[in-house]
Formats: sequence, C-alpha cells, structure tokens
Amino acid sequence: MANETLLSEFPATPTEAWEAAIEKDLKGADYSKKLVWRTAEGIAARPYYRADDLSRVAHLAAGEFPYVREAKQAGGWRVRQSYCACEDPAAANAQALDGLMKGVEAVSFCVPKDLTEAALARLLKGIYLDVVEVSLTPCRGCGAELTKMLVGYARQQGADLGKVQLAVEVDPLRILTGSGSLCEGAFDKLKAAMDAAAAVRHLRTIGVSGAALHNAGATAAQELAFALAMGVEYLAQLTTRGVGVAEIAARARFTFAVGASYFLEIAKLRAARMLWAHILSAYQPQQGEAAARMNIHAVTSAWNQTAYDAYVNMLRGTTESMSAAIAGADSLEVLRFDKPFKAPSDFANRIARNTQILLKEESHFDHVADPAGGSYYIETLTQSVAQEAWKLFLAVEERGGYLAAFRAGFVQEQVKGAAQKRDSNLASRRETLLGTNQYPNFGEALGKEAAEHLHGNDGCGCSTGCGCSQSRCCKSNAPLLAEPLPPYRGAQAFEALRTTTEAAAKTPEAFMLTFGSLAMCRARAQFACNFFAVAGFRVTDNNRFATIGEGVEAALSAGAEVVVCCSSDEDYAEAAPQIYEALKGKAIVVVAGEPECKPDLQAKGLSHFISVKSNVLETLRGYQQELGM
Repeated sequence: MANETLLSEFPATPTEAWEAAIEKDLKGADYSKKLVWRTAEGIAARPYYRADDLSRVAHLAAGEFPYVREAKQAGGWRVRQSYCACEDPAAANAQALDGLMKGVEAVSFCVPKDLTEAALARLLKGIYLDVVEVSLTPCRGCGAELTKMLVGYARQQGADLGKVQLAVEVDPLRILTGSGSLCEGAFDKLKAAMDAAAAVRHLRTIGVSGAALHNAGATAAQELAFALAMGVEYLAQLTTRGVGVAEIAARARFTFAVGASYFLEIAKLRAARMLWAHILSAYQPQQGEAAARMNIHAVTSAWNQTAYDAYVNMLRGTTESMSAAIAGADSLEVLRFDKPFKAPSDFANRIARNTQILLKEESHFDHVADPAGGSYYIETLTQSVAQEAWKLFLAVEERGGYLAAFRAGFVQEQVKGAAQKRDSNLASRRETLLGTNQYPNFGEALGKEAAEHLHGNDGCGCSTGCGCSQSRCCKSNAPLLAEPLPPYRGAQAFEALRTTTEAAAKTPEAFMLTFGSLAMCRARAQFACNFFAVAGFRVTDNNRFATIGEGVEAALSAGAEVVVCCSSDEDYAEAAPQIYEALKGKAIVVVAGEPECKPDLQAKGLSHFISVKSNVLETLRGYQQELGM
C-alpha cells in the first residue's frame, strides 16, 4: 500500500514523451538503425517495451490453454544426458550409471537397429525405470521391435507400467531431413511402435526434431514452423491408420535446439507450446484442451559449437540452458563442450550435467514457475515469433504438408537460404563466433588426432557426437527422395582454414610493421593480429618502429611471409610504397585499413588490403593459396 501511495506521487509518462526524449538524445541519428535490432526472421526488437504492449498479447493466463505460461511441477525440468550404445552397450550403461549417481535424471541412448534383448538388458542394467526417464533413439528410426523389447524388459523388472517415463523416439522425418531418404513403410512402422507401447501410458514413441533443422542452419522461426509441420504430418499419417489424435499427442515429444539468441530462444519454446495447442484443438480431441500440451525436450545448439577455443562452448551451453529453463522445457541436455572434436569423456560429461545442476541447486531456476511470464519484451517477442512461424507453417501446409514440401525442395530452399546468410555474416564478421572468426586464441593448435575426429564427426546427427552416422547401424539402402539437410556447424569453414595452416610444413608469420601515429598503428596492429590469427598464422606484434627502414629490417630478419603496414591513412601514401619496394618478392605486403589513397597505392603495386569491410574467410583463403598451402 505504501508503494502504491509513493508511485501515485509521480505522474504517468506517456510513450510519446519517452519517444521524444529518445529522438532528442539521438541528435538526428536514424532511430531504426541505432536502436532497433532485427532478428534473422525480420522481427524488429524495439529498445524498450511498456505495459501497453501486453494489450496485444492473448496468451497471458498461467497454466491454461494455450499453455504458453506453463507452470512446472517442483523440480522443474529433467537433467538429461545421452550415451552411445551402438558399439558397446555395457560401456554406455557404465557411463549412464555414473551420470545418474552424479545428478542426471534422464538418460538417452543412441542404439543400433539390430539391438538384441540381451544387449538391451546389458544397457539398462541397474537403471530403475520407476525412477529414471529412459529414452532410446534407434538410428534408422524404425523402432517397433525395440519398443516391444523395452516394454518386455520393464515388465520383467517389475516396473509399474503406469508410472514409468520411457521413450523410443521413432522419427522418420528426422531421418528424411538429414539423409534425404525414408525407411520403407516408415509410417506403418511408426504405427506398429505405437501399438507396441499401448500397455505403457507414458511411453513416447513419436519424436519430432526441430533440432535437425536448427543444426542445418535454420532460423528460430523456421525451426519452429517446420517442427510443427512434422508434427502435423505425423497426425495426418497416423490418423489415416486409425490412431486417435489424443493418443498421437500423448506419444509425441518435440526436440528443439536452443541457440545463442537468449531472449529469442525463450520466446521460441513458449511460442511452440502456443501453436501446437491451437493446432491440436482444431482436431477437437476427446480429451479436449488437456490433450493439447506439448512435451518439449531441449538440447543446446550443436551449430553454435566450436573446436578452437572450445572452453567458450561451456559459456554458450550455460546461456542456452538458461533460455531453455526459463522457457519451461520438460527436459534438457547440455552438449559436451568438446563434442565437435573428441569422443565422450568423464570430464566433459561432468561439465555438461553440472551446468544444469548449478542452475537448479545454486541459481534456483527450478524454484520459479514461468519466470518469463508477464515480461513486456518476452511476451511480445513470443507473439512475434509465433506469427512468423505460423506464416511459414501455412506455406508448408499449402504445399501438401512436410513430406510433400520436403520432397519438392521447399524446406531445403528456405533453410539453405537462411544458412547461407548466417555463413555470410560469419565470414564478414557481422556475426561473431568468439574464438573462431573473432578474438582467436593465438597459437592454439587442435592437433592431428582432434582434427581427424573433427572431420569424421561433422556429419553425425547423434547428440553424443559418437560419429555413429558413419557406422554400420545408420547405413540404409532406402532410395534418395530429396536433397538432404545434413547438420553442420557455423565454425566449420573457419576450422578448415585453421587446420590447413596447422598441416602446413611451416606456420606462416604475419609481422606487424608499425610506424607513424602511435594510436593508429597500435589499433591497426591489434586488428591485423586478430585477423591473421583467425587462420592460425603466427603473428608478431611490435610497439612502433622509429623509422620505416628499421621496421623493414626487422621484418626481413624475422623471415615473415606476410608484413602488415600499420599506421594512419595519412602516413600510408608515402610510406606504404617504400615498404612494398623494399619487400617486393620477399613477403606479401598488406595495408591495414581502407585509406583514401588506396587507388594510388594499387597503381604502385600494392594489392592487399584488410579492413572491417573484408570478408575474413575468403581473404584468408586467398593468402593461404598465395603461400602455397
């Protein structure tokens, strides 16, 4: 009451007054360019939001349809970790038991299509199904026999079939997306898996992987739209085979990747619940609106991970986990920080699970139901993401659904367009992957063994990073139906650049020839060091040489393959040609910056320039080629 009295003493400030103050502070600068951020989908995120913005939001009721503001039970989400059982079920079992003893609440196993009952028993030995959520992912997505074995094993162990939380995530559309092929009779086999699960109430047999699109380069809206289209495809295929809508919804689990855009990813998962609820309500299931709840498993982004400066992946995984927790995911997996270039290890698994445990036990993220609820910004962003995704979802449905749209190449066209734009942004450093295309760890070497694992693992769709998509269990003779969208990482092109340098007989040196203005030469030297270190070049920085001759002599003594002129634009007109003439034929001479005198310098033979406008990737590839690498 005291607070209300205090606030009443201050008059309300209308939006127009805020805008006028902002325009005054901008002093004529473009408001939309300075303060409005646009997502990859084109959503305009304004610099501030007010309570009035919520008047346009229709999903504010907590715990009610359409379940955007989902109130979680005590304990929040389940901490999940994945293990590969394709080669050695007993070893995967040992890893899982170790994880369960140290905070894991749900385990997932990637299993081969020829898994036997004996192997399944070895895999699940000592895991109490009444307590632990267990998920099995068959590599080729055909899991009817696996489901029968899992149900039989649960009965044999005396587990309460009404309480166990199990999954055999059969997802033929994920296989189609990544490989371009579909198992023969895939939807009949999916129906058979559902029939096999009939005795177990909480056994999810339908996997819907939006993460497969995310890890192929899709935007948040594309991932959401295509995942919804996959879900509707399963509804269409299974209802024609006699399965009820409510049963399909109860057996489905959506998997979304959580990327680096913190608030956008929170909004994406909340929008997913909203749109799926509206889709299911249109089918009018017997259970009514209660059947419209979406089960969401979140996994941190593989697209966003890097091999170089890999410890940064720990930070990425932490913020991505926070997005998933705040958004209300039912379960969450943090990928190992060294997943791109190493086989699973105890240390990496420990860091991955502890990321979530810290969020729960120290930050208490599981103590607050829907912490994003009522946020002016997040609620508005949720609505905006939902609108963009819905437009794309309707475009897929107009083309006959996900299967038809994918076979026609529509999905690939959309995702590849977004991926190419993201790749271009990375190459020009409009978007930063810390430690990879910007601020690299100077002198870091990945090593031959890690580089080999890196190149053998990039096409692996398994969350464990085991490379099993290259092994016997994932091979298929199914015909190619469409162009695939295999997973890749945004850093791959830069990592290839750097491993090329590592493999060279001699690591090339980029020497900073600094002169003239101290402030400018230092700034440009630091920029150029960062630039060439991205490709793994050895960089030699210098404070400032007293004369051009002294700098040239030092560069020659160093035997540097690349010499970078670092000074002010005014100094370049006279000094850069002198340096070029002194080093012509002995080193590549580069000018740091885009001086007005560039045409004159080019006329005198200087052809190499680097600046913030440079395409870093293509420029560095050019230097490698010029050096015969």
